[in-house]
Amino acid sequence: MATFAPAYHLILEVFGDSTVLFFYRPPSHRIIVNGKECINFASFNFLGLLDSERVKLKALSSLKKYGVGTCGPRGFYGTFDVHLELEERLAKFMRTEEAIIYSYGFATIASAIPAYSKRGDIVFVDEAACFSIQKGLQASRSFVKYFKHNDMEDLERLLKEQEIEDQKNPRKAKVIRRFIVVEGLYINTADLCPLPELVKLKYKYKVRIFLEESMSFGVLGEHGRGVTEHFGVNIDDIDLISANMENALASIGGFCCGRSFVIDHQRLSGQGYCFSASLPPMLASAAIEALNIMEEDPGVFRVLRDKCKHVHKALQGTPGLKVAGEPLAPALHLQLENSTGSRTNDLKLLRAIVDYSLERRIALTLARYLDKEERFLPPPSIRVVVTVEQTQEEIEKAAQCIREAAVKILK
Repeated sequence: MATFAPAYHLILEVFGDSTVLFFYRPPSHRIIVNGKECINFASFNFLGLLDSERVKLKALSSLKKYGVGTCGPRGFYGTFDVHLELEERLAKFMRTEEAIIYSYGFATIASAIPAYSKRGDIVFVDEAACFSIQKGLQASRSFVKYFKHNDMEDLERLLKEQEIEDQKNPRKAKVIRRFIVVEGLYINTADLCPLPELVKLKYKYKVRIFLEESMSFGVLGEHGRGVTEHFGVNIDDIDLISANMENALASIGGFCCGRSFVIDHQRLSGQGYCFSASLPPMLASAAIEALNIMEEDPGVFRVLRDKCKHVHKALQGTPGLKVAGEPLAPALHLQLENSTGSRTNDLKLLRAIVDYSLERRIALTLARYLDKEERFLPPPSIRVVVTVEQTQEEIEKAAQCIREAAVKILK
């Protein structure tokens, strides 16, 4: 079962001379799977805004005003006022000079990396980096050096080696750009990056930091600004921040933010920005309204963090399974304590737990990967997604269901 993608489902039906718009409910707190209503622990709908009436009404109003889409890229005839408003609002929310929006979340960081890093440049990347980062690195044709996951000693070892190499040929070193690419909260491990240590290494070895925050934006920090706010790091110390709008903002697409001269560069060199049709105005309006809700009620982030901790604690001690990830992570991984030695068999066991839970109206999903494409293939796992809508009773019910399944299937 793949993760349920957040989207607004629209169908136009023609009855005689009339056209009727059906606005189908997106996957929210409760979903129908195989005819059964289930509690949703599978969709990345952290703040529960996919089912917000305010967001849906704003999207519908925008649809009536602008139509379905622009059918053109931003630089030609695809820019509407709501695109500019959303960029301005995102920059203000993140307290950066400027923001740029993309129409597809995956393409955001995958376009941003090759916009700056070219052939001959060097990128230091965490081994647990997500697939969109990997595709961006591939498109950049840069020289990539992977360091062990969240291991700052290993990263510094690579940086020192490069510093020694640069001293051998200072002229060549002068034209080489160097980047560190990390995630704020890793989707493949649910681990938090050690951002303060990364910033120290940035200034010590004169490299730039690109921070992918799709899992931490709208989650971490007092106001949901992400890992920089969580650690109290000056956002100006980060050269580029990117995130999708599909996890917390109840929309589609993604954005990058930072200093104006950095962001402006993408308007002519970000492939996903220059060559893709712009974000449908309806979805831009939905994202703006979601930002309004986030700003009006910052207490929602504390509620989410409390529920993340609750789920993390409730899943501890599940027989045969271990919880991977930070207590603050809204998407945890349940992995086998002892592998069978076969990835296929491990997946079968985890799939059986998912199916058992689904029969009892708890919707979970396996973490899916393109096995042959991943640079470092993560171990098989069940992904458990936390949202603000889940009640304490539902969390306990899900944890109990998973425990029962583990006892029965992994005995």
